[in-house]
Amino acid sequence: VQLVESGGAFVQPGGSLRLSCVASGNTFTINAMAWYRQPPGKGREAVAKIAPSGTNFYANSVKGRFSISRDIPKNILTLHMGSLLPEDTAKYYCAAMGNCSDYLCFNYEPGFWGQGTQVTVST
Repeated sequence: VQLVESGGAFVQPGGSLRLSCVASGNTFTINAMAWYRQPPGKGREAVAKIAPSGTNFYANSVKGRFSISRDIPKNILTLHMGSLLPEDTAKYYCAAMGNCSDYLCFNYEPGFWGQGTQVTVST
């Protein structure tokens, strides 16, 4: 499985951005998918996750501002980011989980990762 992210950019506080991730290869092995991020000098953290059923998870820091969606037939994962804050600055990674079932995948570490796309929120 290969995951390729796009959409990262420099944006001002309060702005919006849409990240996309296209999956290719043995996509039939993918169950749930997720977005993670790694701020400068910090560890990687889960931002949002989505299961095939549509069940989703959001980190408290992004609830009400970010929205995750997935087009399963087209193998595209999207993250809509609104009301962006400087603390949202990070490298954002697309990830996929397999060998698990629906939202139970949320408890698993992703087995597949993209290379990441940089989001910088600043004046």
